[in-house]
Amino acid sequence: MAQAAWLLEPIWKAMKAEVLKSRVVQTDDTTVPVLDRRLDRARTARLWVYLGDRDHPYLLYDYTADRSRHGPEPFLGDYRGYLQADAYDRIYSRGVVEVGCWAHARRKFFDARTSDPERSHEALARIRLLYAAEAAGKGLDEAGRLALRRERSAPLLERLGSWLDQQSRIVLPKSPMGGAIGYARSNWAALNRFTEAGFLAIDNNASERAVKPVALGRRTWLFAGDEGGGRAAAMLFSLATTCKALKIDPFG
Repeated sequence: MAQAAWLLEPIWKAMKAEVLKSRVVQTDDTTVPVLDRRLDRARTARLWVYLGDRDHPYLLYDYTADRSRHGPEPFLGDYRGYLQADAYDRIYSRGVVEVGCWAHARRKFFDARTSDPERSHEALARIRLLYAAEAAGKGLDEAGRLALRRERSAPLLERLGSWLDQQSRIVLPKSPMGGAIGYARSNWAALNRFTEAGFLAIDNNASERAVKPVALGRRTWLFAGDEGGGRAAAMLFSLATTCKALKIDPFG
């Protein structure tokens, strides 16, 4: 496995350089068990995925030895574009522009449906209108998509924001609905960010889908044998998933 990492590292670095040329990078992560022979058991590390934009269509995976949420900081380096992820505050504070994820926000309202069904259904219906506007702009170019968002999505967001402000004065802050409303309000600027550019996405689902092969693979390979194995796995995932996305035969 270490030999595989040595052979793939130049390719991985070249792919990374391309991803960091993107106007927007999407990222997510998942846990990976790594065998620690000193402890005679597996400990938890992470694999991160970074998706480049349409002009840099690479899926890059990176390995970190612990569960720290600061994994993207050294990877991104001097990157100064848009980053779509969930609450990586240290990165956003240095000039990277945060793009929120409406799927993540929606999930919190969905989880509150049993304790507060009326408000949950109201919030979900309003968010559904945002996605309907996105569906209407699916075939448009960036300029057309941006114009549509300004015409349809911006007013929907303004009304949703007012509704959230009203409900925040009524619900219990520590209830599931209070948590959902609090999350949306505290991340409101980031959740509105997709209306600023036609190339931005309304959610981070693309990177969430990209980590699923790792999660599914854990059932088969169970754990990485060591640190080198974790890094080699990240490089192999990068090559395989990018080839699949671009319909390239890696053996051709």
